[in-house]
Amino acid sequence: MKYYSVLALAILASMQARAEGAAAADKVWTTSAELGAIVTSGNTEGTSVSGKIDAKQELQQWSNQYIFSAFFKEDEKKENGNRVTERSAERYMASVKAAYKLDDEFDKLFVFGSYTDDKFGAYTEYATLAVGYGTRLYSVEDKSLDVEIGPGYFSGKRSTGETENGLIVRGAAAFKWTLSESASFSQTVSMEYGQDNTRTIAETALLAKINGSLQMKAAFLLQNDSDVPLGKKSTDTQTSLTLVYSF
Repeated sequence: MKYYSVLALAILASMQARAEGAAAADKVWTTSAELGAIVTSGNTEGTSVSGKIDAKQELQQWSNQYIFSAFFKEDEKKENGNRVTERSAERYMASVKAAYKLDDEFDKLFVFGSYTDDKFGAYTEYATLAVGYGTRLYSVEDKSLDVEIGPGYFSGKRSTGETENGLIVRGAAAFKWTLSESASFSQTVSMEYGQDNTRTIAETALLAKINGSLQMKAAFLLQNDSDVPLGKKSTDTQTSLTLVYSF
């Protein structure tokens, strides 16, 4: 599947946007871009960079979301008196979700696609295409919990070169808690259950507002694969501190 599922959903979302051109005045974009970097020098030299773009589009009948994230890490070491640069992490992820709004305010039918390229992961390529139903299970003034579930299909390439594909059941949940006017907490979890592998991704994040458009974000990201090749760990984690600009 590789890029095809994401590309197909991007085309679908674009078609829906053009179909609702008459409601352009009601179109709302909410976009956030985050960036974090660590550079070390001296006895240990290296660079670590993470970034993410999250764009949400609200149309009269559709709610679309586009996400792209990247992470890489390079270290310098001495070999035979020479400095050698070695990349130890390189991961890119893109996803698209198009959700059709039903009569109830928070009920939706969605189509979701994602593609991950991870050069050092247990799966160097991982693509998912899923459809399903989403709703809001819990909502009060400062807290909300949204969930979604549905069937799908995945295709993956292991670090050993073997390929896998098959049917999955995908479930996801997103919890948001507004702590104050300047701080918020979020927890997102997704699970893709298949016969060959079950992939779980969870992110815990705390955001603090610096000014009207700029925030500081502290986050812990966990990704777990139930079936990995020998020599690879089943769980990858990433702790980050990034600046987030919203527009």
